[in-house]
Amino acid sequence: MKVNETQKKLLVVEDDPGLQKQLRWSFDDCSVAVASDRESALAQIRRHEPAVVTMDLGLPPDPDGATEGLATLQQILAMAPDTKVIVLTGNQNHENALKAIDMGAYDFHQKPLDASVLNLIVNRAFYLHRLQRENYKLQQSGLISSIPGFITGDPGMAKICQQIERIASSDVAVALLGESGTGKEVLAKALHQLSDRNDKRMIAVNCAAIPEPLLETELFGYEKGAFTGAAKQTPGKIETAQGGTFFLDEVGDLPLSLQAKLLRFLQERVIERIGGREEIPVDVRIVSATHQDLKKMIDAGTFREDLFYRLCEISIHIPPIRERVGDAVLLAHHFKNQFRAREKRQTLNFSQDALDAISSHRWPGNVREIENCIKRAVIMAEGSQITALDLGLKPADNPGQPATLREVRDQAEREVIAKALARVDGNIAKAAELLGITRPTLYDLMNRHGFK
Repeated sequence: MKVNETQKKLLVVEDDPGLQKQLRWSFDDCSVAVASDRESALAQIRRHEPAVVTMDLGLPPDPDGATEGLATLQQILAMAPDTKVIVLTGNQNHENALKAIDMGAYDFHQKPLDASVLNLIVNRAFYLHRLQRENYKLQQSGLISSIPGFITGDPGMAKICQQIERIASSDVAVALLGESGTGKEVLAKALHQLSDRNDKRMIAVNCAAIPEPLLETELFGYEKGAFTGAAKQTPGKIETAQGGTFFLDEVGDLPLSLQAKLLRFLQERVIERIGGREEIPVDVRIVSATHQDLKKMIDAGTFREDLFYRLCEISIHIPPIRERVGDAVLLAHHFKNQFRAREKRQTLNFSQDALDAISSHRWPGNVREIENCIKRAVIMAEGSQITALDLGLKPADNPGQPATLREVRDQAEREVIAKALARVDGNIAKAAELLGITRPTLYDLMNRHGFK
C-alpha cells in the first residue's frame, strides 16, 4: 500500500495472513506495512523507516522457535536503533520475550492478542519515539554554531564562531590560542573551508610531534643530495600547501633555530629547500595554534616577538569547556548519541546524578576528555542509564535541577534593585529614575522581592 508521510508508520512482521489482516484493521489510523519474514522485514525498514514495529518471534524458517525472530530483531535495531519494536509471543515464550527486551525491544505482548491493550502499547511507543525525535531536534537547534563539526550552545563561543566566519575570506594570519582539546583544529579547518582557498589543500604540521632535526626538512623540503639519505628532491609542507592554507599546530613548540627561517618566509613569502639555492614563491594563508602563553615565552626569550606579530595579525582565544555555559552537557549528549549508535545501545540516557556530575566537573582535558569519558561510559553502562559511577566522575556537591527562567529573572531583578538603592543611599525616587521605572512599579518590585 502507499504510505502517507503524514501518518504514523507501523510495520507488522507476521507470517500468519489472518493476524496480518487483524493487525491492519486494528491500526487503521496508521500507515501499515506488512512483512512475513526477515528479508521482507528488513526491506520494509529500509523503504518506510517505520517508527514502530510489531513482530512475531516465530518467523519462518523457524515458526515454532524464536531463533529467526531474535535474529531479525537484532538486524532491525542495528539498522534503525531508534525504532520501537514490540514483540508478540505465546504464553510459553516468556523467556524469549525477556531475551528480546534485553536485546533492545521496546515491549512485548502475549498472544492471543488483546486489541485494546496492544493499541495502548503501540500508541505509547509512537509517543515515545516522537518525544525522542523532538528532543533530538531541540538539541540540534541548540547548537548555535554554524561552523561544521563545532558544537556549542554558549553565547561567547557563538561570537567566536561568527568571528571565524567573518575573517575566513581574508588572507590575514590567524592565531588560535587556548588549552588543549578546546577545538582549535576544528576552527582552523573551518577557516580554510569557509575561505576562497577551499578548492586547494590545507596542510597541517604539528611542531610538537616532529623531532627538531626533522622539522626543518618537514617544513621547507630538501634537494637531492642535500644530506645523507636525500635520494630525491622533496618539497616541504609549506610548498605543498601552495594556493591553500598552511596550519602550524602547537607553534609554541617551534625551536628558536627555525623561528628565524619561518619569519623570513612570512615576510618575503619565499622559501629555499635545504641544499637549494633557488627562492620559491609560495602563496599560502597562515593559521597557527598553541596552548602555550606566547607573551610569557617572549618575556622568557623562547619565542621571537617579531614572529609573534607576524603570526598573530588576528588572535582568537578559545575558552575551555568549564567557561562555556552548558557546553559540557551538550557535548556529552552528542557523544552519547554517537557512541550509542556505534555500540548498538538502543535506549541509553543519562541519570540525573550523571548530568549533575558532568556539569560540575572542570574537564581539564576539554572536549577530548569528554569524548573519552562518554565513550567508556556507553560501553560500561549495564542498564539503560549512564550514572556518575559509569562516567568515573565524582558526584556533584550541590546536585539539583537548573534554575528556571523565572528564578533567574527574579534573582537578576533583586540584584539590580539592591545595587540601585545602594547607589542612591535608599532614595526611592532616585532609584526609580536610575532604573527607568516609576516609583509605584519600584515599590511593587521591592514588595515582591522582600525589600524592607
